[in-house]
Amino acid sequence: MSQKKNKARQPQAEVKSSPTPIPVPVAEQPKEPLSLSSFRVQAAILAILGFVFYFNTFNNDYALDDGIIIAKNQYVQQGFKGIPNIMGKDAFDSYYSSLNATNQLSGGRYRPLSIVTFAVEQELFGSGIDYSKVAVAYGVISPDESGFIHLMHIRHVVNVLLYILASIVLLYFLTHIAFPQQPLVGFLAALLFVIHPIHTEVVANVKSRDEIMSLLFICLTFISAYRYAETKKIISLAFGLLWFFLALLSKEYAVILLAMLPLMFYLFRGDTLPKSIIRTLPYIAVFAVYFYLRFSIIADKSESSDEEVLNNPYLYATGAQRIASEIAVLFRYLSLLFFPHPLSSDYSYKQIPYSELSDPIVWLSIAIHIGMVAAMFILFKKRHVLCFALAFYLLNLLLVSNFIFDIGAPLGERLIFHSSVGFVMIIAWLLYEAYKKTPSPEAAKVWMGGLLLLLIIASGYKTMSRNIDWKNDHNLFLADVKTAPNSVVTNANAGACYIGMADQAADTVLKREYLDTALIYLNKTLKLHPTFSNGYLNRGVVYFKLGNIQHARSDFDSLKKIFPHYPTLPTLYGLIGNYYLNIGWNQYGKLGHYAEAIPIFNQGLDADPTNAELWYNVGGAQYSLGNYEAAYTAWIACLKYNPNHKQAQAGLASVRAILHK
Repeated sequence: MSQKKNKARQPQAEVKSSPTPIPVPVAEQPKEPLSLSSFRVQAAILAILGFVFYFNTFNNDYALDDGIIIAKNQYVQQGFKGIPNIMGKDAFDSYYSSLNATNQLSGGRYRPLSIVTFAVEQELFGSGIDYSKVAVAYGVISPDESGFIHLMHIRHVVNVLLYILASIVLLYFLTHIAFPQQPLVGFLAALLFVIHPIHTEVVANVKSRDEIMSLLFICLTFISAYRYAETKKIISLAFGLLWFFLALLSKEYAVILLAMLPLMFYLFRGDTLPKSIIRTLPYIAVFAVYFYLRFSIIADKSESSDEEVLNNPYLYATGAQRIASEIAVLFRYLSLLFFPHPLSSDYSYKQIPYSELSDPIVWLSIAIHIGMVAAMFILFKKRHVLCFALAFYLLNLLLVSNFIFDIGAPLGERLIFHSSVGFVMIIAWLLYEAYKKTPSPEAAKVWMGGLLLLLIIASGYKTMSRNIDWKNDHNLFLADVKTAPNSVVTNANAGACYIGMADQAADTVLKREYLDTALIYLNKTLKLHPTFSNGYLNRGVVYFKLGNIQHARSDFDSLKKIFPHYPTLPTLYGLIGNYYLNIGWNQYGKLGHYAEAIPIFNQGLDADPTNAELWYNVGGAQYSLGNYEAAYTAWIACLKYNPNHKQAQAGLASVRAILHK
């Protein structure tokens, strides 16, 4: 990118004493072609680092929410034909429909733009198979999945390219608008952003493309809005409004631009506050259109969703505990930005214990964040660039803090992606100030170069090793259950992973070992969260595979009590029914022990009263015992559930002749 030359603006009277003078556009300052201060050189460095840090995601499969947002999203699988539904429905609509459920999250999730890109990729590179109807395993690739896995490789490449593009656009904003007189500060901030390991979830998890696209369009909005203020060219305003709308369609974070745009005009152009607000009015109009669109599409969340702690993380907390916990989480975010280890895909109940107002961490977090807010207002009066950095950090953090509305999780690494921009701006500025104050220029270069090299090496190691965890569900679930051992979700996912491994195991002993391990994780899951429907579902499946039918039936009954309309319940009870059908016939019926077979068949019917084969066999056993009325009733029931059952039709004709019916 290049910025057109403009006449330098005259500083207004009220900012003459500002430590951050009104900038002269960087494009007017000549640079050596291969100088580190050259934008092209800086952009190339970021691109190389972004590629090196994330190229090992190119062969990754799918993990975590990739399944429900991409693989099992019927609209994505339709390609171009699915785009109207993507634009007109909640991001999780396809998933909710598969569960016979409605919106489970406060405010819904209207983030269609990244999902549209998945549909486009499906149309251009898909195999033609509708993977929303194909069973997906936990890291084990079946023949049906191979085409989908190949497409996921392409999606990962796109994610990395978008991350690099967003980083370069961020670099342009930082060097040309935020730090035009100190472009190396902007470059240093962008460098720290690119290499930060906390971004691994955003880049390595394809579903999180919405985060990348959101930041990309937010930065483009800043750039176009600033250009319009400088040049008065309508095309810049038009692009600014377009980028803002696309940012909103990517993710809700863009709403902070209604505050950040006037702040940018005030701090970086020297406009008065009223004039800065006036410049933002067209963007308010765009937001009004988006707001109407969003709330005409997104349905209210279901009443039952508030009763699920995984959707409402502070469900069991007292009022004081909730406030204390939300404050403590802010400190956790800051800690992860300074030291991103260990990392986890999930921090849900009960990985992060509820905090009390007496906890020292709570008060430390209060002191730090009050200090940040106070510093922001002090720096606002001085029109200092760090006011912008603090505001960008705090406003984005506020959106994911659960203070305004429940976001369905106490903490998430992807949720700090936007705030990390403000964080790296502050760190870069502090490092540069320390660099300038070092008495010896040579010593300054040595310690700065050494520090950056150390950060790049350490961050590269952490990022690339974490990318391997994101290879697939198998890697991710088994890694994260170790780093987040008290999370309901990580334990449930690990249990499900071992079920998938057992299904693929050829060795009987190994299969049993995997199922026993799955049982350990699922028992812990239900100990942590006794009303978790998915825990009962998967544990019931494990018990069934182990031959413990009574325990399996008990877990399926618990699932039914919690989630009466769970879509796979008929199938699960059908497994129980068929089990008793096989036992009743193989051990008794075919040996002529009809009286012993009937109670076994009835146990199956108790679980699955719609099983036509069970009814037929009950009728056959009763007929053989001379109980013709009972046989008649059983065969009538059989034909109710399978009207074309030939043997039942013949048997019914025979018994009717006997009973003269």
